Amino acid sequence: MAPRKLIAGNWKMHGRASSLAVLETLVDKHLDPACDVLVCPPATLIARLAGRGVDIGGQDCHWEELGAHTGDIAAEMLADAGAKAVILGHSERRADHGETDAMVARKTLAAWRAGLVAVVCVGETEAERDAGQTLASIAAQLAGSIPEEATAENLVIAYEPVWAIGTGRTPTLAQIGEVHDFIRESLETRFGNGAARGIRLLYGGSVKPGNAAEIFGVDNVDGALVGGASLKAEDFGAIIAAAV
Repeated sequence: MAPRKLIAGNWKMHGRASSLAVLETLVDKHLDPACDVLVCPPATLIARLAGRGVDIGGQDCHWEELGAHTGDIAAEMLADAGAKAVILGHSERRADHGETDAMVARKTLAAWRAGLVAVVCVGETEAERDAGQTLASIAAQLAGSIPEEATAENLVIAYEPVWAIGTGRTPTLAQIGEVHDFIRESLETRFGNGAARGIRLLYGGSVKPGNAAEIFGVDNVDGALVGGASLKAEDFGAIIAAAV
């Protein structure tokens, strides 16, 4: 049996107090009990959005529980504010902040320490895609970013081709299927068929209401990590509807 679909929204560095209305509209009009929904707003909004009918997550965390790390946020702080999950290793963090696979693995362990689900992102650059290195890049990120303690309960993997994030470009369904099948096979080889089968694999990269249904029809696509479209209740709601 395929895992329940999960639709996760990454608000990135967007959102003010006025954004509460987006979540209220989503809860009132667009949720479906057959689909799990996660919204990851800026850390400033986590406590204000938690407990409003949708699971809330963070967008990053430090690997230490506390300490002299000005501007960082601990996984325990996210949990204390009401978060249930945290996005880790997003390509923007890897590129803008120099995050390595080893750093992502440490953050993943921190998320689990705090009782959070880790949504670990992997994806190839355009240069890697053009050079035929997509699967090799994904394999390296999976091996380096995911600790041995992974289970279906504490881990979600989001495949986001870097060249498709926020560009309007989307891989073909065959390309999406190839990578998702490869990720599933890699997890089964490492963790065993039973454990790996339940780990949800999300696709992210210019997911929109117009292409969501066909993407969700691809084998081993268990949902989506949605960027810009998650900031609009109608668009995000349409993507949720396409998943059920």
